[in-house]
Amino acid sequence: MKQFLIFIKKEWLHIWRDRRTLVILIWMPVVQILLYGFALTTEVKNSNIAIFDQSRDEATTTISDEIAASRYFSLVQNVYSYNEIGETFRKGKIRMAVVFPRNFRYDLLHANHAQIQLIADASDPNTANTLTNYATSIINDYQQTLNPGEDQPYTINTQTRMLYNPELKGAYSFVPGVMALVLMLVCAMMTSIAIVKEKEEGTMEILLVSPVKPFLIIIAKTIPYLFVSMLNVACILLLSVFVLDVPLVGSLWLLIAESTLFTITSLSLGILISNGAKTQRAAQLASMMSLFLPTLLFSGFLFPVENMPVSLQVISNIVPAKWFYIIVKNIMIKGLGFSYVWKETLVLVGMTVLLLGISVKNFKIRLA
Repeated sequence: MKQFLIFIKKEWLHIWRDRRTLVILIWMPVVQILLYGFALTTEVKNSNIAIFDQSRDEATTTISDEIAASRYFSLVQNVYSYNEIGETFRKGKIRMAVVFPRNFRYDLLHANHAQIQLIADASDPNTANTLTNYATSIINDYQQTLNPGEDQPYTINTQTRMLYNPELKGAYSFVPGVMALVLMLVCAMMTSIAIVKEKEEGTMEILLVSPVKPFLIIIAKTIPYLFVSMLNVACILLLSVFVLDVPLVGSLWLLIAESTLFTITSLSLGILISNGAKTQRAAQLASMMSLFLPTLLFSGFLFPVENMPVSLQVISNIVPAKWFYIIVKNIMIKGLGFSYVWKETLVLVGMTVLLLGISVKNFKIRLA
């Protein structure tokens, strides 16, 4: 029994001396429960909205204030025309607009009914449906206060309009997210594994003594994965259009160009991971942990970023998939041109240059 306890003590000391094991056993569960607790939620809150009040009376002001005061909404601006509403949606500033018609209070008090229009960005159908339900509930609460305890003589009808996705198909949001996830994993993970494999097998040393510069050797190893990624993009688009009935509204060539840029960004991440990984398994784990989960959580693909705490929203800005997801939705679903995605494009270009610079600087010409 004493020898058995000695072996337990030995294993206990081994765990506490191994820093990697400590991280897995203690810190990883803590980080994951905090991260998932804040990020994984189906509740939609702090969504940006605009209000177009053509009546500007006591009733519309009260309803507007109640909507803006709700934790589900954040009033970004008041707009003064339908054209301004459309432009605000195209720029991605809002997820929903509330439109009050002229003479709203007069119609409500004298005709006993009035109407409010809710316009939502349905490129993310779940969020759009949730937001319109929240707004309708607030409007119904106001209607109940007009004559509490009695049959309601006053009726406020809400007319819902879903932009970009009238049928609320989930594939409209699913396709851009899958495209970002596939390109990120295929490019980054396979590139890092391919480079580390050369190191493990000892063939990298042979390549490094060739007349070709080391940087060009690394670039040469990434080119095939660039073509494979473009093939993946073609397959995803063909299946989306002809099987899932997701239309390609915008420019095909612009979408291909942006996909190529994101692929290069992902390849740069793969090169950076290969610099620090010594084995293929380490490269695979690093790719999965540092790319797969952030792409799922922080790209806006599964969970709206604005639902998260400010600290996590800041972290999401360094996830390349977030910017590519916005680009694909704007081009493919909304049919917008380069003038509406140039900022996101510039962010990806900056990330690519930074990642390549760090990778080249840290690349070891001597492996031993």
